[in-house]
Amino acid sequence: MASTKLWLPRFRFAERPSLSMRMMGVGLVITILFILVALLSPMFQAWGWLQNPTDSLINPIHEPPALSHWFGTTRQGYDVFSRTLFGSQAALQVVILATALSLVIGVPLGLVSGYLGGRLDRILLFLMDTIYTLPGLLLSVTLAFAVGRGVLNAAIALSISYVPQYYRVVRNHTVSVKTELFIEAAQAMGASTWTVLSRYLLLNVIQSVPVLFTLNAADAILTLGGLGFLGLGLPEEVPEWGHDLRQALDALPTGIWWTAFFPGMAMTLMVVGLSLLGEGLNEFVNPLLRRENWNRKAAE
Repeated sequence: MASTKLWLPRFRFAERPSLSMRMMGVGLVITILFILVALLSPMFQAWGWLQNPTDSLINPIHEPPALSHWFGTTRQGYDVFSRTLFGSQAALQVVILATALSLVIGVPLGLVSGYLGGRLDRILLFLMDTIYTLPGLLLSVTLAFAVGRGVLNAAIALSISYVPQYYRVVRNHTVSVKTELFIEAAQAMGASTWTVLSRYLLLNVIQSVPVLFTLNAADAILTLGGLGFLGLGLPEEVPEWGHDLRQALDALPTGIWWTAFFPGMAMTLMVVGLSLLGEGLNEFVNPLLRRENWNRKAAE
């Protein structure tokens, strides 16, 4: 009976989720909330619950938050509440497309480079290291000048800076996994390079990709906001948080705070949600980190 009393507290404490896992739950809730807002905003507009975010000069100028306009209005007569909600739609479209493009390019290159090695590996590693050393925002600004505005163009401008990250993670895992016995057994049985890469290596080297995807998405939102602030992101008629912050700068010294506060807060919350989700996924996916946390709790 004494041993039961000794082990029960440890068992109950071990069942309690860690702080990072609880934060992952908070991040998941925030992320799902923004996804729902992005999906439902056009429906709310069709029902007459939201104004058209591109309709200007139909509202009073610089009206503070009130029941008629929950987040107030801008100098152009835009409804800040409507533009803030629709801004999540533009952010998710560009960010998901940008991270997906970088994933589709970086993961296959990392697999091939790590598995084949040789001159191809050295050339790709030098190229990716060169891109990785450039500041992400500066590289995105340069590409945005070249490709112009638009959802696809902004996604291309953002994705190029994330390709080296996927490449390096997958390439390093491939180099360590390709010497395992099951890979050598597949090679001895005459499996082709494509079979080894797709059937045996791929699922064993992409455990960290979901974590990197969420963290890159959080960073891409900030970079997109920077492009919009510089006037290089999406077209002016598309509601976007960075562009709205740029338009709000002139009114800030006069005490008109709502035109910058709500788009900036929406951007901050979305970045925090994706960052918390990524950090929690890192512990969930990484078994070594999870085992260290369990051992520390047991010792306590």
